Amino acid sequence: MNKAITDGLVFQPPPFSAGLINWSSGDGTAGSPSYNGAANAALVPADSDFGGCLELLKTQTTQKLRAFLQTPIPAGCYLQVTVRVKAMSGALPSIRLAGLAVGAGDVPVPGVPSTGTSVALTAYGKVETLTAIIGSGNRPGVNLVWGTAPLAGHFGLDLTGSNGGVVRVDDIEITDVTAFFQRVMMDWVDVRDYGAKGDGVTDDRAAFQAADAAAGGRVVVISAGTHFLGDHVTFTAPTRFEGTVAMAIDKRLTLTRNFDLPSYEKAFGTELEGFKKGMQALFNAADHVTFDLAG
Repeated sequence: MNKAITDGLVFQPPPFSAGLINWSSGDGTAGSPSYNGAANAALVPADSDFGGCLELLKTQTTQKLRAFLQTPIPAGCYLQVTVRVKAMSGALPSIRLAGLAVGAGDVPVPGVPSTGTSVALTAYGKVETLTAIIGSGNRPGVNLVWGTAPLAGHFGLDLTGSNGGVVRVDDIEITDVTAFFQRVMMDWVDVRDYGAKGDGVTDDRAAFQAADAAAGGRVVVISAGTHFLGDHVTFTAPTRFEGTVAMAIDKRLTLTRNFDLPSYEKAFGTELEGFKKGMQALFNAADHVTFDLAG
């Protein structure tokens, strides 16, 4: 899946050559300061390693560089941010990829990780390449797990460490790598891609509902772990349980497409608990008149 192709989304921020008015020295939201006309930033039209690039003098404790462009990040989408940087003179700083998660109205979403691993620049002229993957699901290889609350991000980098160093930054690349984690041609969606944690503590109900809504006839996979559900959940899509569900005794799980004892046994871990929760759904919901015990 590549949302840039299938949905016409624009992930890639403009190149530096398009003008520093496109780049913020703050968080990238509307009204934050830009590098346009800044004394510590300049366009370099031709660099031996990068071609056109940005030359930046570090003057702040944390020197930020963020695109004003909102890069959309739909639920279930995974983006890889790549930046190449080299030190030119002065103090050698450290660099890290960064991104501000925003919701409607360009409002920052609290509690979302915003920075990747910091890498120290160790020599002048040595090109360092940093990559980070940002996405909704807590999957192996995802560096910044954002869940489903953010609608977009302002991506860029931070320079930290001593002031006075001059660095050059190549155009920042953002690519859709969702296909590394899931494929539309597969007949399933995974609740992890919609923010489910499976840690037995976090309420995964919203992630379950989002995955069910996105399934479009595909199977919803309840991935490994224990998924706490804080309230009733009804699945309109077929389900497959690799993990289990934990919920209060008075809360119902209704599996409308596979309303049978084997499915409930997998969902709750034991045949007895599965039978209890299946019968609870039968007696308290109007979706079914029978509960299939499967022999």
